[in-house]
Amino acid sequence: MKIFPVKVISEIDNYTIENEPILSVNLMERATQKLFLAIKECFHNRSFLVIAGPGNNGGDALALSRMLLLDGYDTTTLLLRKDGLSSDAALNLERLTHIRQSRILVWDESSELPEMSDDCLIVDGLFGSGLNRPVEGTALELIRKINALKKTVVSIDIPSGLMGEDNGHNNRDGIIRAAVTFSFQFPKLAFLFPENHQFVGRWEILDIKLHKGKIAATPTDWYLTTHDQIRNIVPRRSKFAHKGNMGHVLLIAGSYGKMGAAVLASKACLRAGAGLITVQVPHATCNAMHTAVPEVMVSIDRSDLMFTEFPDLTGFSAIGVGPAIGTRSNCIKALNELLGQVGEKPIVLDADAINILAQQPEILDKVPHNSVLTPHPKEFERLVGKWNDDYERLCKAIEFAKERKVILVLKGAYTTIVLTDGTCYFNPTGNPGMATAGSGDVLTGIILALLGRDIPPHDAAVAGVYIHGLAGDLASEELGEDALIASDIIAFMGKAFKRILQ
Repeated sequence: MKIFPVKVISEIDNYTIENEPILSVNLMERATQKLFLAIKECFHNRSFLVIAGPGNNGGDALALSRMLLLDGYDTTTLLLRKDGLSSDAALNLERLTHIRQSRILVWDESSELPEMSDDCLIVDGLFGSGLNRPVEGTALELIRKINALKKTVVSIDIPSGLMGEDNGHNNRDGIIRAAVTFSFQFPKLAFLFPENHQFVGRWEILDIKLHKGKIAATPTDWYLTTHDQIRNIVPRRSKFAHKGNMGHVLLIAGSYGKMGAAVLASKACLRAGAGLITVQVPHATCNAMHTAVPEVMVSIDRSDLMFTEFPDLTGFSAIGVGPAIGTRSNCIKALNELLGQVGEKPIVLDADAINILAQQPEILDKVPHNSVLTPHPKEFERLVGKWNDDYERLCKAIEFAKERKVILVLKGAYTTIVLTDGTCYFNPTGNPGMATAGSGDVLTGIILALLGRDIPPHDAAVAGVYIHGLAGDLASEELGEDALIASDIIAFMGKAFKRILQ
């Protein structure tokens, strides 16, 4: 699914109006009808306070008030002001006033919220996605009073006060805190940043039938990964498949006292379809691998403690390195040598491998193009420095990926995969229960297996993240989020693949 800047969404709106063709007020009616049905489905037997601003977001709110009233809902409408309304908002206000039972109040005239029943739902239609400066004045006062009520708020298209992309200089006191946001046609980029969850809440997309041809023809650098996209990436096994043509991968993971990372990554790699796995482990830990994961082969390091060497790379189809290898001088030397010999083999670098790259810029320069790096936020900070907000973090990631010609997997809610050309894929699967030790090691194993199966690195990263999150979601459905551990993600990978391929 494409994600567009709000300016581009406005262009698509206008194109739809001109080329469907449809009057703008009728497009507003179509969108509001979808919104009305969505609200009816989610919220039953409620009274409503609908807040309407002067622009087209307010027009949506006024149309919604009319629909709620005509359907028998107890509805009060609060206008920010009467003057300066957009033409479509003014028309919908006129339509609303023709309904005998309508109650329309004006904030500018009272500066007080009306009395509300305990079950009253507030619908926020103050400002839409076109807002380009922080809210101030009487509108800011109204937003603060709404937020202070701690009532359930539903926002139309975007929480009022939130900007569609960059909120680095916004006044967060002046943003509605919604429980649910119903967004028209597309999510806004701002929805995907952790810092904005307190404003957006749960979000849902309403298809308002904007012009399909225009959407398809309009370029973007931002996408939300879809199930169908992953189904097209993950190959079905041939009738004549055997372990020799399903990829032989090398995993370098673990150190003395931290072999869990190697166990989890290798098990996940097997579950993701790797035909053969060789795991490079310290000498004193090889029995742990033989016992915990009998399906893998072991390459034994001369060191009892850490990664200091690696086998001949000739026979491997992909390489994964980093989980719990440590950052001691011998590990640094070995990683430097590995990157010097890897050539064009696909490679995924995680955890301590990334920490070493952050410490040693000369080694970072050796990372091959199209390598996959999977940092969590702190590891990424070590690579690029601090950021002030999540939009700036995304900009830093795009700059890094383009400059280094690598694929970044920025782990977290809506894990972001940034390709070498700056294209970003935001992953919709996953849940808070996956914020647990070893979850990242599992992801490394999945991506490594897909690389070993000759899936291009950018597809392997996008699909690996989606599969990882889907397995976590399936585990959470059965076990709950609080009890979920990394091994559970591996246990549900089979069901995740089955759901993707069915």
